[in-house]
Amino acid sequence: MENTAGFDSSDLVVEGRAYRIVDLPTLFGERLLQLPVVLRLLLENVVRHTTGTARDEAVAAFSGWLAHGTSGAEIPFQPGRVLMHDTTSTPALVDIAAMRDALAEAGADPEQLNPRLPVDVSVDHSLAVEVSARADAATVNLQHEIRRNAERYRFLRWAATALRDVRIHPPGTGIMHTINLEQLATVFTTEQRDGATWAVPDVMIGTDSHTPMVNGLGVLGWGVGGLEAQMVMFGLPTPLRIPDVIGVRLSGSLPPGTLATDLALTVTQRLRAIGVSGEFVEFYGPGVSTLTAGDRAVVANMAPEYGATTGFFPVDRHTVQYLLDTGRDAAQGAFVEACARRMGLWFDGLAEPRYTRHIDIHLDTVGMHIAGPRRPQDLLSYRQAREALAALNFTPKTASAMPRHPVGIAAITSCTNTSDPRLLVAAGLLARRARALGLTVPAWVKTSLAPGSPAAATYLERAGLIDDLAAVGFDIVGQGCTTCIGNSGPLPPMIRDGLAAGRIQPVAVLSGNRNFPGRVHPDLELGFLMSPPLVIAFALAGDAERDFGTDPVGRSAAGTPVMLRDLWPTREEIDACLARAADRTDYVRAFALASLNPLWHAIDAPGGPQFPWDPASTALRRPPFACADERSQLGHYVAQPLLVLGDDITTDHISPASAIPPDSRVADFLVARGDDRNDLNVFASRRGNWEVMLRAAFHNRTLHNALAPHAPTAHTLHVPSGTVAPIDEVAARYRDEGQPVVLVAGERYGTGSSRDWAAKGQRLLGIRAVLAMSFERIHRSNLVGMGILPLRLPERLVIEPGDRIEIDAPMNTLSPRARVPVKILRQNGDTVALEAIAAVETRLDVRLLQHGGVIPMILHEMLTPR
Repeated sequence: MENTAGFDSSDLVVEGRAYRIVDLPTLFGERLLQLPVVLRLLLENVVRHTTGTARDEAVAAFSGWLAHGTSGAEIPFQPGRVLMHDTTSTPALVDIAAMRDALAEAGADPEQLNPRLPVDVSVDHSLAVEVSARADAATVNLQHEIRRNAERYRFLRWAATALRDVRIHPPGTGIMHTINLEQLATVFTTEQRDGATWAVPDVMIGTDSHTPMVNGLGVLGWGVGGLEAQMVMFGLPTPLRIPDVIGVRLSGSLPPGTLATDLALTVTQRLRAIGVSGEFVEFYGPGVSTLTAGDRAVVANMAPEYGATTGFFPVDRHTVQYLLDTGRDAAQGAFVEACARRMGLWFDGLAEPRYTRHIDIHLDTVGMHIAGPRRPQDLLSYRQAREALAALNFTPKTASAMPRHPVGIAAITSCTNTSDPRLLVAAGLLARRARALGLTVPAWVKTSLAPGSPAAATYLERAGLIDDLAAVGFDIVGQGCTTCIGNSGPLPPMIRDGLAAGRIQPVAVLSGNRNFPGRVHPDLELGFLMSPPLVIAFALAGDAERDFGTDPVGRSAAGTPVMLRDLWPTREEIDACLARAADRTDYVRAFALASLNPLWHAIDAPGGPQFPWDPASTALRRPPFACADERSQLGHYVAQPLLVLGDDITTDHISPASAIPPDSRVADFLVARGDDRNDLNVFASRRGNWEVMLRAAFHNRTLHNALAPHAPTAHTLHVPSGTVAPIDEVAARYRDEGQPVVLVAGERYGTGSSRDWAAKGQRLLGIRAVLAMSFERIHRSNLVGMGILPLRLPERLVIEPGDRIEIDAPMNTLSPRARVPVKILRQNGDTVALEAIAAVETRLDVRLLQHGGVIPMILHEMLTPR
């Protein structure tokens, strides 16, 4: 066959069918096996989408990476699909609807604005645990969800009909990353190019930081902000520097009693300890082959917690087995194996590729762990919860019938540890033993089980574990992110009242991936991450200050102490139970049934190419930045610091997703417009309304602002007047005075979720630049996407009220990683000069900042005559 694509390609025949492939082994020769597999996938993608000189330069750049283990070369990556969830898709689709309006107002056809590749949206981030520990919890919670979010869901249904290639998966179909594993991921797929059928790797991006969960199947994908996703949707590649790759060599096998969660928490601690920040991570070595695809997905899921862009496991027999176990046909399994082997992408446990850096983890040494009580990387033995909490030195104001640190929330939640049946079965077996011994959960503990897949109910029922879980309070409350994303619902009255009186300092225990203060619930500052069976053990104890090596979980009906070792299931028991429960047809059948959700399909959606905005809506408003006349914020200016913050400022601090406090200023704004103060839903449900999200910016009571350290939540100092006022009011006052504003922070600014409103809120506040010691990858990208310049500081800034900051970043001289002069103009007349580095990674980043962000650039290009 003629090679019309202009690069090294060849035929692959699988079960009598011929496909064209990018022939990586021929193209790169023996050196291919020295490249990390993630880079082989990037190489294939770039070669497939380029020709001539651009292709030759790309191949040379990968050769250069191999020689040095790093590279500054920029490559264009073109994913094949986009995955979003309802609270990141809503603002992205609102932007698109507003851009269609802008096109129509400019005399252009609004229907020309359409995604150019498939977009899947999972409605999974809006389910709240309103009721729990009852058999009808899932039904009642779903009814609450549909009622509260009907207007936003009506909009999503409009988008699915008005926009090409947008597919919405209704509430109840599962968590997006579980759907990706069980339903969407093909590992390899086909596309038509040059009149032929090509076999190509399944590569994708998702607007959620935990998108790398699919890396556990050997699918290359990572999380991006909604703004970057919009660029990809409309045909722009994702430019990136050829990444540094951290190799994690695994040897041995996990010991008895240790679960995938324990390995994920260990990896998180080890990689954060060496300062991983945005690199790709790839797992290699003989220990990889001892891990199932489910184990790998748990570890890959926590890539953002260990600071990485990916947590990649190459394709092998476990990948193919997972596809078969979840209902894919044998032909797909054979196709995947043939493609991976022929293209040099099949895993070899003895291979030792070149990595930028590497660490070794001996699986035999991994023990049972928890992490917390405030960060995922703070690894502890499962016996050290008491020690960690005692170090906080909390002194109750008055006596309480509850422990000093009661378990307020115990949630088996999140894609991280509910997508692998092995972990849920382990939890069910522990519940069975606890039930048989007569153990019960104290009244002050709110328990819940929210699996990532609707198939979980089926296999747990077949295993006979549903009743055992319910007996200890872990009835299924629905299929969604729930507590992990902050939709934990109301606290138990005993916890709420004890907290208000200062008698207790409650703790959340959850099988999720993040435990930042205020994330799980705005009133809870402490939380531990752990495996699902450990969640049940802590729930039964009711007291987070336990050392389960010496302290009993509880007492049996006969009054004898019950230790954790008496409840913990063996590997053989888990395997036997899984064998009884497994049915590969569950996954397709349960997903199809959930997709028929009658409450969802009963929602009436408008038609037409443009969305009919309701000016009275408190859920959906046309955003002011979705217009063609936005301008660049680059330049030379002297600014007032709007906020001065410290280290580890998360996107939960910047733009919270959890419940809207009924006594907050945001609540007052909504109530004044007709909403019920006692039914305001969560911040994430309002991401389609810019007026709400502007007021929600930095609405976190644990946030410390050095300009006004004793100010109420979401307030700051207006320096010239000495007035402390709400942040958005101070920002508006500076704007009226013609005074630019910036934000100053410490290390790891923007860690956490991919939410683009963390950047959009800052743009609406008028912030022109963020100066920080370091940035988390996705938030840095979102800042650029909103036209905000991220500046990496050489040293920590100490800013006092009255100090101003001069920045010299002209539009025509900015380049990737350019040095930017910064001066601190002290209130006493002194000047401190320093050089910051523009956290601008690619030439496209520069273009975005020059246009004022993603949306103005897209509109400009669509409205510019060609």
